[in-house]
Amino acid sequence: MMKYYILVGVLILMGCKGGKEEVITSTKMSSQVSFETVDYEGLEEYLETSNATVQVVNFWATWCQPCVKELPYFEKVNTLYADQDVDVILVSLDFPDHIERLSRFIEKHNIQSEVVFLDDGDANNWIPKVDVSWSGAIPATIIYTKEKRSFYERSFTYDELEKELKLFL
Repeated sequence: MMKYYILVGVLILMGCKGGKEEVITSTKMSSQVSFETVDYEGLEEYLETSNATVQVVNFWATWCQPCVKELPYFEKVNTLYADQDVDVILVSLDFPDHIERLSRFIEKHNIQSEVVFLDDGDANNWIPKVDVSWSGAIPATIIYTKEKRSFYERSFTYDELEKELKLFL
């Protein structure tokens, strides 16, 4: 918990706030891993607007085995559908004191999709704003365009994810 307070203090001193890019490094890591740290207000832009034709937003955590199991499918979609203007955003719901674990995970698994770390402890407030039907269980995914939106509180196989994605293309 003390590490979290130190990190928050450093960010405040640096003038950082939710919505700014955080570069997290560790002496155990061979390179820098970067991801944005946001509160729910900062996350809303990922849930409501998009420059891409199709936005795929997956809520996950490093401690969630079904989430980790399906991450390669989202990475594959990110790679195979990039030329069709599909954006994949991985929203980490890891605990704030596990931020180093998240960094190591991203590096170890060579995650290429955009990762956003949601640091907002008021889940009872923001979960129903993401989707009124969401119980808060993960993995959970939103696929949307300007005209259409679907929410999935479940894990996917690659074929299932691709089938749902194709409904938006």
